[in-house]
Amino acid sequence: MKQIKVELQILSNAIDLPLPNYQTDGASGLDLIAAVETELILEEGKLALIPTGLKMAIPFGYEAQVRPRSGLALKHSIGVLNSPGTIDADYRGEIKVLLFNFGDKPFIIKRGMRIAQLVFAEVIKANWQIVNNLIETSRSEGGFGSTGIEMDLF
Repeated sequence: MKQIKVELQILSNAIDLPLPNYQTDGASGLDLIAAVETELILEEGKLALIPTGLKMAIPFGYEAQVRPRSGLALKHSIGVLNSPGTIDADYRGEIKVLLFNFGDKPFIIKRGMRIAQLVFAEVIKANWQIVNNLIETSRSEGGFGSTGIEMDLF
């Protein structure tokens, strides 16, 4: 399995919290921890930007993706609103997670709670090639629902 070196700075609001870690040997995501000072109530239909108390230097050629935790989504309807949230290699600010309560009751975020996953991925940059026509395919311009899923969008 490929590994990369990522420099990590722990801020004062997370000095006593565990580092992000992989829960199993086969896990692709590290768990991010809430570095809130006190319990935070996330009301239904609302969002909150949750600090992790971490800054990092991601190597150029990579990004980090902030993704929801499946357990929070299933049990409490809590998700990451801009999922996956992208952290670029040149960002040096505190990592924060934009949580949203999709459920019908308030959710309490506690200090030290695992709130999201962080996945590292290689970045591939596009080099545009302007053409007059694109190569046709059997699907062509068939978009939403064109492969058999029926749905009324409008």
